[in-house]
Amino acid sequence: MKHLFKFIGFVLILILSAGTMEAQKLGAFGSSVSKKVGPKTIAVPYTDVITYLGYAATGNEDAVVDGKKFYYIYVWIPAVAPELGVRMMSPVGKTKVKKPIESQAYLDNKDSEDYFDTYITLERSDIVQKDKISEEAVENANWYILARNDDSGEMPANPGGSKYNSLLRYKSEASDPLKALTIGLYRIGFTTYKRGEVSGTFLAEVAAPIKLPGVAVAKTIPELLEQMSE
Repeated sequence: MKHLFKFIGFVLILILSAGTMEAQKLGAFGSSVSKKVGPKTIAVPYTDVITYLGYAATGNEDAVVDGKKFYYIYVWIPAVAPELGVRMMSPVGKTKVKKPIESQAYLDNKDSEDYFDTYITLERSDIVQKDKISEEAVENANWYILARNDDSGEMPANPGGSKYNSLLRYKSEASDPLKALTIGLYRIGFTTYKRGEVSGTFLAEVAAPIKLPGVAVAKTIPELLEQMSE
């Protein structure tokens, strides 16, 4: 009987481990365009996808918005885009992605088991020229929230088994200048759904249905300017 209990315990550990491993599996990032493939309708994957791996540290937030601690990732979009997709997952775990941008904060904390319930926004600034970007200009810029998402059923579950990761797709509205995806400086804002501390590794992706040469993604404005100068 003792051996039986040990065997059952071993099986349960394998099942739970398999579930956690499965939770870290990230599929292709599908756009809003779909097509028929045999009997199935699938989302056409985005052509241009940039992956950023980071780490959110408790007490190191960039701003407090409506009582929530917000962090930002800055994105330079060098051309008009018909659509942008953003998704975020925490923790990164053992997820495999091609040629990600790995921040130093992520490299220093990649073995951390901390994760958070992601909540994301896609925001556009009124800065539309590269040579106008500076920390002071960004601080004084006007920012417009284009889209936001809390929980997405398309994203993998976190290690706790909850589908609390985030995904959004935003189509440009050419008829409204404030809602158009023009050339300019954007940012991904992220926090948690509930007010509190944000701590853990994360994977963030910015995607477009067309190739946008010259896109830059960074956690800080100096890092962004450095990328843009390369």
